[in-house]
Amino acid sequence: MVHLRWDHDEQELMTFELQVHTTGWVAFGFSPQGELPGSDIVIGGIFSNGSIYFSDCHVVDEATLEEDESQDYQLLSVTENETSTTMLFKRHLRTCDPGDQDITFAVPVEETKYACTFIPLPMVKQKHHIYKFEPVITPHNITLVHHILVYACGNASVLPTGIDDCYGINPDFALCSQVFVGWAVGGESYQFPDEAAVSIGTPWDPQYVRLEIHYSNFDLLPGLIDSSGVRIYYTPELRKYDVGVLQTGIFTFPVHFIPPGAESYRSYGFCNSSQFDEMNGMLVPDLHVFACLLHTHLSGRGVKAAQYRNGKQLGIICEDNKYDFRLQEIRDVKEILIIKPGDEILVECNFQTLDRSEITFGGPSTMNEMCLTFLFYYPRNNISSCMGYPDILYVAHALKQEASDAVEGIMAMEFVDWDNETVRIAEKAAKEADQVVLIKTINELQRNETGLIRDISIPERAACHNISGYLTLSRLRATANLRLTTEGVGMQGVKICKLKILMPEPLHNKGDHTEAMTLHLTSYCQKIN
Repeated sequence: MVHLRWDHDEQELMTFELQVHTTGWVAFGFSPQGELPGSDIVIGGIFSNGSIYFSDCHVVDEATLEEDESQDYQLLSVTENETSTTMLFKRHLRTCDPGDQDITFAVPVEETKYACTFIPLPMVKQKHHIYKFEPVITPHNITLVHHILVYACGNASVLPTGIDDCYGINPDFALCSQVFVGWAVGGESYQFPDEAAVSIGTPWDPQYVRLEIHYSNFDLLPGLIDSSGVRIYYTPELRKYDVGVLQTGIFTFPVHFIPPGAESYRSYGFCNSSQFDEMNGMLVPDLHVFACLLHTHLSGRGVKAAQYRNGKQLGIICEDNKYDFRLQEIRDVKEILIIKPGDEILVECNFQTLDRSEITFGGPSTMNEMCLTFLFYYPRNNISSCMGYPDILYVAHALKQEASDAVEGIMAMEFVDWDNETVRIAEKAAKEADQVVLIKTINELQRNETGLIRDISIPERAACHNISGYLTLSRLRATANLRLTTEGVGMQGVKICKLKILMPEPLHNKGDHTEAMTLHLTSYCQKIN
Protein backbone atom coordinates (compact mmCIF):
# COMPACT_ATOMS: atom_id res chain seq x y z
CA MET A 1 0.00 0.00 0.00
CA VAL A 2 2.82 2.42 0.82
CA HIS A 3 6.34 2.61 -0.62
CA LEU A 4 8.86 5.12 0.71
CA ARG A 5 12.36 5.68 -0.65
CA TRP A 6 14.83 8.17 0.71
CA ASP A 7 18.45 9.29 0.66
CA HIS A 8 20.53 12.27 1.81
CA ASP A 9 23.64 14.03 0.56
CA GLU A 10 26.69 15.60 2.19
CA GLN A 11 24.79 18.89 2.57
CA GLU A 12 22.32 17.03 4.84
CA LEU A 13 19.53 17.47 2.30
CA MET A 14 17.09 14.56 2.25
CA THR A 15 15.11 13.47 -0.79
CA PHE A 16 11.92 11.40 -0.39
CA GLU A 17 9.77 9.53 -2.86
CA LEU A 18 6.38 8.54 -1.45
CA GLN A 19 4.09 6.25 -3.45
CA VAL A 20 0.68 5.40 -2.01
CA HIS A 21 -2.00 3.12 -3.45
CA THR A 22 -4.64 5.84 -3.48
CA THR A 23 -5.73 8.85 -5.54
CA GLY A 24 -6.45 12.42 -4.51
CA TRP A 25 -3.89 13.29 -1.83
CA VAL A 26 -1.14 11.78 0.30
CA ALA A 27 0.55 12.87 3.53
CA PHE A 28 3.78 11.97 5.25
CA GLY A 29 5.21 13.04 8.58
CA PHE A 30 7.50 12.64 11.56
CA SER A 31 6.22 12.14 15.08
CA PRO A 32 8.24 12.74 18.27
CA GLN A 33 6.52 9.93 20.21
CA GLY A 34 4.59 7.96 17.60
CA GLU A 35 1.37 9.92 18.15
CA LEU A 36 -0.35 12.25 15.70
CA PRO A 37 -0.39 15.45 17.85
CA GLY A 38 2.93 17.28 17.56
CA SER A 39 3.78 15.64 14.25
CA ASP A 40 5.51 17.39 11.37
CA ILE A 41 3.42 16.73 8.24
CA VAL A 42 3.79 17.39 4.51
CA ILE A 43 0.66 16.95 2.40
CA GLY A 44 0.15 17.07 -1.35
CA GLY A 45 -1.93 15.83 -4.22
CA ILE A 46 -3.75 16.61 -7.45
CA PHE A 47 -7.17 18.29 -7.65
CA SER A 48 -9.81 16.96 -10.02
CA ASN A 49 -9.03 19.80 -12.43
CA GLY A 50 -5.38 18.66 -12.59
CA SER A 51 -3.86 21.43 -10.46
CA ILE A 52 -1.31 20.48 -7.79
CA TYR A 53 -1.22 21.45 -4.15
CA PHE A 54 1.60 20.90 -1.62
CA SER A 55 1.98 22.20 1.94
CA ASP A 56 4.28 21.95 4.97
CA CYS A 57 2.10 21.58 8.08
CA HIS A 58 2.04 20.47 11.72
CA VAL A 59 -0.62 18.65 13.73
CA VAL A 60 -2.10 20.55 16.68
CA ASP A 61 -4.44 17.81 17.92
CA GLU A 62 -6.26 14.78 16.54
CA ALA A 63 -8.57 16.99 14.45
CA THR A 64 -6.47 20.07 13.65
CA LEU A 65 -3.83 20.46 10.95
CA GLU A 66 -2.15 23.89 10.59
CA GLU A 67 0.10 25.15 7.82
CA ASP A 68 3.61 26.18 8.94
CA GLU A 69 4.58 29.83 8.60
CA SER A 70 7.90 28.63 7.15
CA GLN A 71 7.54 26.27 4.18
CA ASP A 72 10.68 24.13 4.39
CA TYR A 73 9.71 21.18 2.18
CA GLN A 74 10.39 21.56 -1.54
CA LEU A 75 8.14 19.73 -4.01
CA LEU A 76 9.95 18.11 -6.93
CA SER A 77 6.96 16.37 -8.52
CA VAL A 78 3.57 14.85 -7.83
CA THR A 79 1.94 12.43 -10.27
CA GLU A 80 -1.16 10.28 -10.29
CA ASN A 81 -2.36 7.29 -12.26
CA GLU A 82 -5.50 5.16 -11.96
CA THR A 83 -4.38 3.54 -8.72
CA SER A 84 -1.55 5.48 -7.09
CA THR A 85 -0.23 8.90 -6.16
CA THR A 86 3.52 9.52 -6.13
CA MET A 87 5.10 12.55 -4.49
CA LEU A 88 8.80 13.45 -4.74
CA PHE A 89 10.09 16.11 -2.34
CA LYS A 90 13.13 17.15 -0.30
CA ARG A 91 14.02 18.82 2.99
CA HIS A 92 17.09 19.50 5.11
CA LEU A 93 17.67 17.24 8.10
CA ARG A 94 17.31 20.27 10.38
CA THR A 95 15.32 23.40 9.63
CA CYS A 96 14.86 26.54 11.69
CA ASP A 97 11.09 26.04 11.90
CA PRO A 98 9.83 24.99 15.38
CA GLY A 99 6.98 23.21 13.61
CA ASP A 100 9.41 20.82 11.88
CA GLN A 101 10.89 17.74 13.53
CA ASP A 102 14.63 17.24 13.21
CA ILE A 103 15.37 14.14 11.12
CA THR A 104 18.35 13.38 13.36
CA PHE A 105 19.31 12.00 16.74
CA ALA A 106 20.28 14.34 19.58
CA VAL A 107 23.31 12.65 21.18
CA PRO A 108 23.00 12.72 25.00
CA VAL A 109 25.64 14.42 27.10
CA GLU A 110 27.02 11.06 28.25
CA GLU A 111 30.39 9.38 27.78
CA THR A 112 28.71 6.32 26.27
CA LYS A 113 25.32 5.93 24.64
CA TYR A 114 23.90 2.93 22.80
CA ALA A 115 20.97 4.16 20.71
CA CYS A 116 18.67 1.59 19.10
CA THR A 117 15.70 1.69 16.77
CA PHE A 118 13.91 -0.86 14.60
CA ILE A 119 13.71 -0.37 10.83
CA PRO A 120 11.87 -2.41 8.18
CA LEU A 121 13.96 -3.92 5.43
CA PRO A 122 13.08 -3.08 1.82
CA MET A 123 9.79 -4.67 0.73
CA VAL A 124 10.53 -6.73 -2.36
CA LYS A 125 8.20 -9.11 -4.17
CA GLN A 126 10.88 -11.72 -4.78
CA LYS A 127 14.17 -12.75 -3.24
CA HIS A 128 16.97 -10.19 -3.43
CA HIS A 129 20.54 -10.19 -2.20
CA ILE A 130 22.27 -7.42 -0.25
CA TYR A 131 25.68 -7.48 -1.89
CA LYS A 132 27.32 -4.40 -0.34
CA PHE A 133 27.04 -2.04 2.61
CA GLU A 134 28.82 1.14 3.61
CA PRO A 135 28.84 3.48 6.61
CA VAL A 136 27.19 6.87 6.29
CA ILE A 137 28.78 8.93 9.06
CA THR A 138 27.72 12.53 9.66
CA PRO A 139 30.97 14.30 8.65
CA HIS A 140 31.57 16.30 11.84
CA ASN A 141 30.82 13.24 14.01
CA ILE A 142 33.61 10.98 12.79
CA THR A 143 35.14 10.84 16.29
CA LEU A 144 31.76 10.48 17.99
CA VAL A 145 30.45 7.30 16.35
CA HIS A 146 32.19 4.23 17.84
CA HIS A 147 30.41 1.47 15.95
CA ILE A 148 27.23 0.66 14.04
CA LEU A 149 25.66 -2.79 14.10
CA VAL A 150 22.56 -3.97 12.27
CA TYR A 151 20.87 -7.04 13.79
CA ALA A 152 18.36 -9.22 11.96
CA CYS A 153 15.08 -9.75 13.85
CA GLY A 154 13.14 -12.98 14.01
CA ASN A 155 9.75 -12.54 12.36
CA ALA A 156 7.96 -13.70 15.53
CA SER A 157 9.42 -10.82 17.57
CA VAL A 158 7.12 -8.04 18.80
CA LEU A 159 9.23 -4.94 18.35
CA PRO A 160 8.99 -1.55 20.05
CA THR A 161 8.81 1.80 18.23
CA GLY A 162 10.94 4.90 18.57
CA ILE A 163 14.54 5.28 19.75
CA ASP A 164 15.82 4.19 23.15
CA ASP A 165 18.85 2.90 25.03
CA CYS A 166 19.73 -0.51 23.59
CA TYR A 167 20.57 -2.02 26.97
CA GLY A 168 18.55 0.16 29.34
CA ILE A 169 15.32 -0.21 31.27
CA ASN A 170 13.25 -1.50 28.34
CA PRO A 171 14.62 -4.96 27.45
CA ASP A 172 12.71 -4.98 24.15
CA PHE A 173 15.31 -2.63 22.65
CA ALA A 174 17.90 -5.41 23.07
CA LEU A 175 15.87 -7.87 20.99
CA CYS A 176 17.39 -9.28 17.80
CA SER A 177 20.90 -10.66 18.30
CA GLN A 178 21.96 -11.96 14.88
CA VAL A 179 24.39 -9.49 13.34
CA PHE A 180 23.31 -8.50 9.83
CA VAL A 181 26.12 -6.12 8.90
CA GLY A 182 28.61 -4.23 11.06
CA TRP A 183 30.97 -1.28 11.02
CA ALA A 184 33.49 0.05 13.55
CA VAL A 185 36.01 2.88 13.75
CA GLY A 186 38.37 2.88 10.76
CA GLY A 187 36.22 0.58 8.64
CA GLU A 188 35.00 1.35 5.15
CA SER A 189 32.47 -0.13 2.76
CA TYR A 190 32.41 -3.89 2.25
CA GLN A 191 31.27 -5.95 -0.73
CA PHE A 192 30.41 -9.62 -0.27
CA PRO A 193 32.10 -12.24 -2.47
CA ASP A 194 30.67 -13.18 -5.83
CA GLU A 195 29.32 -16.48 -4.54
CA ALA A 196 27.34 -15.24 -1.51
CA ALA A 197 25.29 -12.30 -0.19
CA VAL A 198 22.62 -11.49 2.43
CA SER A 199 19.12 -12.65 1.54
CA ILE A 200 15.94 -10.55 1.87
CA GLY A 201 12.44 -11.00 0.52
CA THR A 202 11.65 -14.65 1.33
CA PRO A 203 9.38 -15.89 4.17
CA TRP A 204 12.49 -17.12 5.99
CA ASP A 205 14.28 -13.78 5.82
CA PRO A 206 13.98 -11.08 8.48
CA GLN A 207 11.54 -8.28 7.79
CA TYR A 208 12.96 -5.91 10.40
CA VAL A 209 16.42 -5.05 11.71
CA ARG A 210 17.64 -3.39 14.89
CA LEU A 211 19.97 -0.48 14.19
CA GLU A 212 22.47 0.03 17.03
CA ILE A 213 24.78 3.06 17.12
CA HIS A 214 27.35 3.39 19.89
CA TYR A 215 28.27 7.01 20.63
CA SER A 216 31.37 7.98 22.65
CA ASN A 217 30.97 11.58 23.82
CA PHE A 218 34.07 11.65 26.05
CA ASP A 219 34.16 15.45 26.30
CA LEU A 220 30.45 15.60 27.27
CA LEU A 221 29.75 18.11 24.51
CA PRO A 222 26.16 19.40 24.47
CA GLY A 223 24.01 19.99 21.40
CA LEU A 224 25.46 17.23 19.23
CA ILE A 225 23.16 16.08 16.42
CA ASP A 226 23.74 12.92 14.41
CA SER A 227 22.20 11.24 11.39
CA SER A 228 24.70 8.41 10.84
CA GLY A 229 23.73 4.96 9.64
CA VAL A 230 24.47 2.23 7.13
CA ARG A 231 23.55 2.22 3.45
CA ILE A 232 22.82 -1.18 1.89
CA TYR A 233 22.84 -2.16 -1.79
CA TYR A 234 20.60 -4.98 -3.00
CA THR A 235 19.85 -6.67 -6.30
CA PRO A 236 17.55 -9.32 -7.81
CA GLU A 237 20.63 -10.91 -9.40
CA LEU A 238 21.13 -13.70 -6.88
CA ARG A 239 24.36 -15.28 -5.65
CA LYS A 240 24.63 -19.01 -5.05
CA TYR A 241 24.62 -18.84 -1.23
CA ASP A 242 23.10 -16.77 1.58
CA VAL A 243 25.51 -15.10 4.02
CA GLY A 244 25.36 -15.52 7.79
CA VAL A 245 27.32 -13.92 10.63
CA LEU A 246 28.37 -15.79 13.78
CA GLN A 247 29.33 -13.70 16.81
CA THR A 248 31.99 -15.38 18.95
CA GLY A 249 34.31 -14.37 21.78
CA ILE A 250 33.68 -13.43 25.41
CA PHE A 251 30.15 -12.74 26.58
CA THR A 252 30.10 -9.00 27.34
CA PHE A 253 29.57 -8.99 31.11
CA PRO A 254 31.61 -7.93 34.19
CA VAL A 255 32.66 -11.57 34.70
CA HIS A 256 35.21 -10.61 32.06
CA PHE A 257 37.77 -8.33 33.71
CA ILE A 258 41.29 -7.04 33.03
CA PRO A 259 43.56 -6.13 35.97
CA PRO A 260 45.14 -2.67 36.09
CA GLY A 261 48.82 -2.06 35.39
CA ALA A 262 49.18 -5.12 33.14
CA GLU A 263 51.80 -5.14 30.40
CA SER A 264 49.95 -8.05 28.85
CA TYR A 265 46.79 -9.87 29.95
CA ARG A 266 45.09 -12.54 27.83
CA SER A 267 41.38 -13.32 27.98
CA TYR A 268 39.59 -16.20 26.26
CA GLY A 269 36.13 -16.71 24.81
CA PHE A 270 35.11 -20.27 23.93
CA CYS A 271 32.47 -21.61 21.53
CA ASN A 272 31.40 -25.25 21.54
CA SER A 273 29.24 -25.86 18.46
CA SER A 274 28.11 -29.40 19.38
CA GLN A 275 24.51 -28.20 19.91
CA PHE A 276 24.23 -26.23 16.68
CA ASP A 277 22.23 -28.89 14.80
CA GLU A 278 19.61 -29.25 17.53
CA MET A 279 19.24 -25.50 18.10
CA ASN A 280 19.07 -24.79 14.36
CA GLY A 281 16.13 -27.17 13.99
CA MET A 282 17.90 -29.09 11.22
CA LEU A 283 21.41 -30.17 10.30
CA VAL A 284 23.77 -27.22 10.03
CA PRO A 285 25.78 -27.24 6.80
CA ASP A 286 29.52 -26.63 7.02
CA LEU A 287 30.30 -22.96 7.62
CA HIS A 288 32.46 -21.52 4.85
CA VAL A 289 34.15 -18.57 6.57
CA PHE A 290 35.31 -15.89 4.11
CA ALA A 291 35.83 -12.83 6.34
CA CYS A 292 35.98 -11.66 9.94
CA LEU A 293 35.68 -8.50 12.03
CA LEU A 294 37.79 -8.31 15.20
CA HIS A 295 36.67 -6.04 18.04
CA THR A 296 37.98 -4.82 21.38
CA HIS A 297 38.00 -1.41 23.00
CA LEU A 298 40.87 0.90 23.92
CA SER A 299 43.11 -1.50 25.89
CA GLY A 300 43.06 -4.25 23.23
CA ARG A 301 46.45 -5.00 21.65
CA GLY A 302 45.80 -8.27 19.84
CA VAL A 303 42.95 -10.58 18.79
CA LYS A 304 43.01 -14.04 17.27
CA ALA A 305 40.51 -16.83 16.67
CA ALA A 306 41.55 -20.49 16.48
CA GLN A 307 39.65 -23.57 15.30
CA TYR A 308 39.70 -27.07 16.87
CA ARG A 309 38.29 -30.41 15.78
CA ASN A 310 38.29 -33.52 17.96
CA GLY A 311 40.51 -31.71 20.46
CA LYS A 312 43.19 -30.76 17.92
CA GLN A 313 43.88 -27.29 16.60
CA LEU A 314 43.34 -26.98 12.86
CA GLY A 315 44.72 -23.48 12.54
CA ILE A 316 44.14 -19.77 13.04
CA ILE A 317 40.93 -18.41 11.52
CA CYS A 318 42.00 -14.77 11.74
CA GLU A 319 44.34 -12.67 13.87
CA ASP A 320 45.80 -9.23 14.41
CA ASN A 321 48.75 -9.04 16.78
CA LYS A 322 49.09 -5.27 16.30
CA TYR A 323 45.44 -4.45 16.89
CA ASP A 324 44.55 -0.76 16.51
CA PHE A 325 41.21 0.46 17.86
CA ARG A 326 41.18 3.15 15.16
CA LEU A 327 41.46 0.66 12.29
CA GLN A 328 38.63 -1.84 12.65
CA GLU A 329 37.57 -3.27 9.32
CA ILE A 330 36.19 -6.47 7.88
CA ARG A 331 39.09 -8.62 6.69
CA ASP A 332 38.86 -11.32 4.06
CA VAL A 333 40.60 -14.56 5.03
CA LYS A 334 43.34 -15.82 2.71
CA GLU A 335 41.48 -19.04 1.98
CA ILE A 336 37.91 -20.13 2.69
CA LEU A 337 37.89 -21.92 6.07
CA ILE A 338 35.48 -24.79 6.78
CA ILE A 339 33.92 -25.01 10.26
CA LYS A 340 31.94 -28.19 10.88
CA PRO A 341 29.25 -28.63 13.56
CA GLY A 342 31.05 -29.94 16.62
CA ASP A 343 34.16 -27.84 16.00
CA GLU A 344 35.36 -25.49 18.71
CA ILE A 345 36.24 -21.82 18.22
CA LEU A 346 38.52 -20.05 20.67
CA VAL A 347 38.96 -16.27 20.66
CA GLU A 348 41.99 -14.86 22.48
CA CYS A 349 42.36 -11.15 23.23
CA ASN A 350 45.51 -9.51 24.56
CA PHE A 351 45.07 -6.35 26.65
CA GLN A 352 47.44 -3.75 28.07
CA THR A 353 46.40 -1.57 31.02
CA LEU A 354 49.63 0.15 32.08
CA ASP A 355 47.79 3.49 32.03
CA ARG A 356 44.96 2.30 34.33
CA SER A 357 44.84 2.13 38.10
CA GLU A 358 41.43 0.46 38.34
CA ILE A 359 40.05 -2.84 37.05
CA THR A 360 38.56 -2.74 33.55
CA PHE A 361 35.37 -4.78 33.43
CA GLY A 362 33.62 -6.16 30.39
CA GLY A 363 30.76 -3.88 29.33
CA PRO A 364 29.31 -1.60 26.67
CA SER A 365 31.23 1.59 27.48
CA THR A 366 34.32 2.44 25.46
CA MET A 367 36.23 2.47 28.76
CA ASN A 368 34.91 -1.04 29.46
CA GLU A 369 36.23 -3.89 27.34
CA MET A 370 35.03 -6.41 24.80
CA CYS A 371 36.63 -9.41 23.11
CA LEU A 372 34.66 -10.35 20.01
CA THR A 373 35.12 -11.87 16.59
CA PHE A 374 32.37 -11.75 13.96
CA LEU A 375 32.72 -14.56 11.42
CA PHE A 376 31.13 -13.98 7.98
CA TYR A 377 30.22 -17.29 6.35
CA TYR A 378 27.87 -19.15 4.00
CA PRO A 379 25.41 -20.86 3.78
CA ARG A 380 23.38 -19.15 6.52
CA ASN A 381 21.87 -20.98 9.51
CA ASN A 382 19.80 -19.81 12.50
CA ILE A 383 22.64 -19.59 15.06
CA SER A 384 23.39 -15.95 15.86
CA SER A 385 26.05 -16.11 18.58
CA CYS A 386 28.23 -18.55 20.51
CA MET A 387 30.21 -16.91 23.33
CA GLY A 388 31.77 -17.99 26.59
CA TYR A 389 32.98 -16.74 29.95
CA PRO A 390 34.91 -18.32 32.84
CA ASP A 391 33.69 -19.50 36.24
CA ILE A 392 34.43 -16.33 38.23
CA LEU A 393 34.32 -18.18 41.56
CA TYR A 394 37.27 -20.33 40.50
CA VAL A 395 39.21 -17.18 39.63
CA ALA A 396 38.31 -15.46 42.92
CA HIS A 397 39.40 -18.47 44.99
CA ALA A 398 42.67 -18.71 43.04
CA LEU A 399 43.32 -15.11 44.10
CA LYS A 400 42.60 -16.01 47.78
CA GLN A 401 39.33 -14.09 47.81
CA GLU A 402 36.15 -15.21 49.56
CA ALA A 403 33.04 -15.43 47.38
CA SER A 404 29.97 -17.66 47.32
CA ASP A 405 28.33 -16.61 44.03
CA ALA A 406 29.15 -14.87 40.76
CA VAL A 407 28.23 -11.38 42.03
CA GLU A 408 30.52 -11.74 45.03
CA GLY A 409 33.20 -13.14 42.73
CA ILE A 410 33.06 -10.02 40.56
CA MET A 411 33.11 -7.72 43.60
CA ALA A 412 36.06 -9.63 45.05
CA MET A 413 38.27 -8.51 42.17
CA GLU A 414 38.19 -4.98 43.63
CA PHE A 415 39.96 -6.19 46.78
CA VAL A 416 42.91 -7.86 45.04
CA ASP A 417 46.32 -6.25 45.48
CA TRP A 418 47.27 -6.18 41.82
CA ASP A 419 50.89 -6.70 40.83
CA ASN A 420 52.70 -8.82 38.25
CA GLU A 421 52.15 -12.00 40.28
CA THR A 422 48.41 -11.55 40.86
CA VAL A 423 47.94 -10.55 37.22
CA ARG A 424 49.52 -13.85 36.12
CA ILE A 425 47.47 -15.82 38.67
CA ALA A 426 44.24 -14.25 37.41
CA GLU A 427 45.12 -14.88 33.76
CA LYS A 428 46.02 -18.53 34.47
CA ALA A 429 42.90 -19.14 36.59
CA ALA A 430 40.53 -17.60 34.01
CA LYS A 431 42.01 -19.91 31.39
CA GLU A 432 41.86 -23.03 33.58
CA ALA A 433 38.32 -22.40 34.90
CA ASP A 434 35.29 -24.18 33.53
CA GLN A 435 33.81 -22.14 30.71
CA VAL A 436 30.11 -21.37 30.34
CA VAL A 437 29.10 -21.14 26.66
CA LEU A 438 25.96 -19.19 25.66
CA ILE A 439 24.48 -20.13 22.27
CA LYS A 440 21.64 -18.06 20.84
CA THR A 441 19.49 -18.29 17.69
CA ILE A 442 17.88 -15.55 15.61
CA ASN A 443 14.57 -16.32 17.37
CA GLU A 444 16.17 -15.65 20.78
CA LEU A 445 16.33 -19.33 21.76
CA GLN A 446 19.25 -19.69 24.19
CA ARG A 447 21.13 -22.67 25.56
CA ASN A 448 24.14 -23.06 27.83
CA GLU A 449 27.06 -25.35 27.07
CA THR A 450 30.38 -25.92 28.83
CA GLY A 451 33.97 -26.31 27.74
CA LEU A 452 37.64 -25.88 28.52
CA ILE A 453 40.22 -23.49 27.07
CA ARG A 454 42.87 -25.18 24.95
CA ASP A 455 46.31 -23.87 24.11
CA ILE A 456 46.78 -21.99 20.85
CA SER A 457 49.79 -23.05 18.82
CA ILE A 458 51.24 -20.45 16.49
CA PRO A 459 52.44 -21.68 13.07
CA GLU A 460 56.12 -21.10 12.32
CA ARG A 461 56.80 -17.96 10.35
CA ALA A 462 58.71 -17.94 7.09
CA ALA A 463 62.41 -17.18 7.37
CA CYS A 464 63.37 -13.50 7.25
CA HIS A 465 66.07 -12.14 4.94
CA ASN A 466 68.72 -9.50 5.67
CA ILE A 467 70.37 -8.01 2.59
CA SER A 468 71.80 -4.85 4.15
CA GLY A 469 75.30 -6.33 4.37
CA TYR A 470 75.44 -6.87 0.62
CA LEU A 471 74.82 -3.29 -0.43
CA THR A 472 77.96 -1.25 -1.21
CA LEU A 473 77.99 2.53 -1.02
CA SER A 474 78.04 2.81 -4.79
CA ARG A 475 74.99 0.57 -5.04
CA LEU A 476 73.20 2.61 -2.38
CA ARG A 477 73.86 5.79 -4.36
CA ALA A 478 72.51 4.14 -7.48
CA THR A 479 69.42 3.01 -5.54
CA ALA A 480 68.94 6.52 -4.15
CA ASN A 481 68.56 7.92 -7.65
CA LEU A 482 65.95 5.34 -8.64
CA ARG A 483 63.00 6.61 -10.61
CA LEU A 484 60.68 3.77 -11.36
CA THR A 485 57.54 4.32 -13.37
CA THR A 486 55.12 1.56 -14.22
CA GLU A 487 52.69 2.60 -16.88
CA GLY A 488 49.49 0.78 -17.72
CA VAL A 489 46.97 1.13 -20.49
CA GLY A 490 43.48 2.45 -19.84
CA MET A 491 41.93 -0.83 -18.78
CA GLN A 492 39.46 -1.28 -15.94
CA GLY A 493 41.26 -1.62 -12.61
CA VAL A 494 44.80 -0.92 -13.92
CA LYS A 495 46.94 1.22 -11.62
CA ILE A 496 49.60 3.71 -12.75
CA CYS A 497 52.20 3.95 -9.99
CA LYS A 498 55.31 6.03 -9.47
CA LEU A 499 57.92 5.04 -6.91
CA LYS A 500 60.61 7.43 -5.71
CA ILE A 501 63.38 6.80 -3.17
CA LEU A 502 65.26 9.81 -1.79
CA MET A 503 68.29 10.20 0.47
CA PRO A 504 67.44 13.05 2.87
CA GLU A 505 70.98 13.41 4.24
CA PRO A 506 74.56 12.41 3.28
CA LEU A 507 75.69 8.90 4.08
CA HIS A 508 78.62 8.52 6.43
CA ASN A 509 81.13 6.27 4.71
CA LYS A 510 82.81 3.60 6.80
CA GLY A 511 84.94 1.60 4.44
CA ASP A 512 82.63 0.34 1.74
CA HIS A 513 79.55 0.27 4.01
CA THR A 514 77.30 2.84 5.67
CA GLU A 515 77.29 3.73 9.34
CA ALA A 516 74.01 5.65 9.45
CA MET A 517 71.55 5.42 6.60
CA THR A 518 68.01 6.72 6.19
CA LEU A 519 65.84 5.99 3.18
CA HIS A 520 62.50 7.72 2.55
CA LEU A 521 60.07 5.95 0.28
CA THR A 522 57.16 7.73 -1.34
CA SER A 523 54.72 6.39 -3.85
CA TYR A 524 51.46 7.34 -5.38
CA CYS A 525 49.04 5.44 -7.56
CA GLN A 526 46.17 6.44 -9.75
CA LYS A 527 43.55 3.84 -10.57
CA ILE A 528 42.17 3.96 -14.07
CA ASN A 529 38.43 3.38 -14.11
